[in-house]
Amino acid sequence: MLNFITWTANPNLYDGFVTVRWYGLMFAIGFLVGYEIVYRIFKHEGAPERWLAPLFFYVVIATVLGARLGHVFFYEWDHYSQHPGDILKIWEGGLASHGGTLGIIIAIFLYSWTVTKKSVLWTLDRLCVPIGFVGALIRFGNLMNHEIYGGPTDLPWGFRFIQNINQYMQGAEPVFTQPSHPTQIYEALCYLLVFALCMWLYWRRNAQERPGLLLGVFLIGIFASRFFVEFVKEVQVGWEETMRSTIGLDQGQMLSIPFVIAGVWLVVRALRRPREVLEYPDQFSDAKDKDKK
Repeated sequence: MLNFITWTANPNLYDGFVTVRWYGLMFAIGFLVGYEIVYRIFKHEGAPERWLAPLFFYVVIATVLGARLGHVFFYEWDHYSQHPGDILKIWEGGLASHGGTLGIIIAIFLYSWTVTKKSVLWTLDRLCVPIGFVGALIRFGNLMNHEIYGGPTDLPWGFRFIQNINQYMQGAEPVFTQPSHPTQIYEALCYLLVFALCMWLYWRRNAQERPGLLLGVFLIGIFASRFFVEFVKEVQVGWEETMRSTIGLDQGQMLSIPFVIAGVWLVVRALRRPREVLEYPDQFSDAKDKDKK
């Protein structure tokens, strides 16, 4: 059995007139698959088809903008406050999943107010079903980028990542890490499990009939797994080392705790309330007739 895996994957899938990076491709595939799943959910419940395009627009913009601003404010405000122009340089890296989640929640408030006229929970319960799959693809993109990996390990599946990946892609000799935890894979597997659970709860258990239940399960599954994986993950910025030595937790863990608490509250609240009775026509309703009701 190998003592470690030397990871030399190229972050670029295609180098040519246009450069295609694995990370961007995973984002795109995730959004497209997520759109298809939500499309089927809306069709199953007879929601108007015209609600889909605005939802896709809101979610894409909110994810990118929220994730970027989350990194700026949660991790490197000292730098970006002095160099505000760098905030726009997303291609240099720096996206935070906690910020992306907050961005989506805020966007869905606006979407529900301007488009569906339904409760925010109605949309979030259905939207969260495919997000675990999207998150898993994004972590695969992180793996291809040689980023967000864990600390040293002597386990046989430890990865030696290229530390100077940008210089290596320009012809420099690779500088490898010690065999490290492939935390991107750990998180991706956890997110796939959350995705499978949410799909099962929606399609087999009609969990959407208990408002907030799907969202609560999603928040617990995603952010509890993130909390525990952080124990073997390298910190994203230097000041987190002091934070770890002081309170035993890093920024990612501290940001995950409120989401887990919110998830537990939503699950308890949903299970204490009576189940709603929903009809499933399995076809898009006529938007004009629906608006007249």
